[in-house]
Amino acid sequence: MAGAAPFETTAEGIRLFVRLTPKSSADRVDGVADQGDGSLRLKVRVRAVPEDGKANAALGVLLAKTFGVAKSDVTLVTGATNRSKTLAIAGDPDKLAEIAASLSRS
Repeated sequence: MAGAAPFETTAEGIRLFVRLTPKSSADRVDGVADQGDGSLRLKVRVRAVPEDGKANAALGVLLAKTFGVAKSDVTLVTGATNRSKTLAIAGDPDKLAEIAASLSRS
């Protein structure tokens, strides 16, 4: 699990740890949340409702746009029915980590 950042690099890209809030007023990345156990998660809000995978799909679209990758490069790894999610984002690990780090500071 993440320690000092809400992501980790992999050979294929990064694993991003997210705390998703559906039914929000806007689709946006909202900084970082401390989970209380020393781990961090990127706070993300989407307008979609948590029904039939709509919120997860909206999360994938938002992250693809944010990281400048195709929607098919964003994969939900864990947390399909949970607010806490792990996503894999495929691409250049250094570039993706740089973007994730900048989101973590905002």
